[in-house]
Parts: sequence; C-alpha cells; structure tokens
Amino acid sequence: MLRFFVLFVLIQGVLFAAELLRPVQQYVVIPFTALIARFSAWLVHLFDDRVISHGVIIQNLDNQFAVSIQAGCNGVEASIVLIAAVLAFPAPWKHKLIGIGIGFLTVQALNLLRIISLFYIGQWDKTAFEWAHLYIWQALIMLDVLIVFLVWLRYLPKQGAGIEQAHAA
Repeated sequence: MLRFFVLFVLIQGVLFAAELLRPVQQYVVIPFTALIARFSAWLVHLFDDRVISHGVIIQNLDNQFAVSIQAGCNGVEASIVLIAAVLAFPAPWKHKLIGIGIGFLTVQALNLLRIISLFYIGQWDKTAFEWAHLYIWQALIMLDVLIVFLVWLRYLPKQGAGIEQAHAA
C-alpha cells in the first residue's frame, strides 16, 4: 500500500509538471481543449443550431452567453489522477493500458456532460452556474475517477489465478 501511494504521488507530480510545460500546453493541452469545445458545440448543435465554438469557447448566438473551457475544466487533470493511480497499481501492462484507455474515455464523456450542462445552467442562473461549476461538478468528476479506478480494480485478474487453474488441470 505504501509503494502504491508513493508511486501514485510521484507519477502525479511528473505528469502535472509535464502538463505545465509550454510545449505541452501549446501542442497538446490547448488543441485538446479546443477539440473538446468543438465537440461539445457539435453535440449541442444537434438540438440547438444557434450554438458555435471558437477556440476554447462555446457560445449561444441568441443571448451571447459563452463559456470558456480552461485548465481544470478540460478533464486533463482528472485524467492525470486516474492515469497515475492505474500506473502505480501493480498490474500487467496490458490491463493498465486498457484501464487508462477506457478510463480516459469515461472521464471525457462525463466532462462533456459537465460542459454542456454548465453551458445551459449559466444561461438560466449565474449563481447556480458558479455553484455547479465550483462544487457539484468538481466532486462528480473526481468521484468518476475513483469509480473508474475501483471498477478497473474489480476486473483485474486475480494474482496466481492462472497458476491455480494450471494445477487443477
């Protein structure tokens, strides 16, 4: 358990430090965030054709309300926490890669729901927007990371299961 915790903290430190590097921001994080904005606007546009995106901003053309997806709101930090947990846990690399892939997609799917819901909550009530943005969705995204990690742990093969099965045959 101590080994897991130390690795978890170290890996997070390395990944968060790497995320802050100018080239990583310029060539990975900002383009990724703009992609999230475009995809969010595309999803909303299926039901509301008065929504556009430009850069990291989603905007309603009728009332001019806009949200800007910034660091901490793009799912990158939550994904880093999940990736660090999966990498720190002693498991076969195949299972780690599957956990990271599915986990990343799960975090991003919930984050899209977060962005779209905040976009509409903000048009309805600014106070509710701030509260949902700062408290409810922050907690739900991190809860998602925890649940994804726990589900991944549940589906890991039991250590020694292959040996026991071989002896039983």
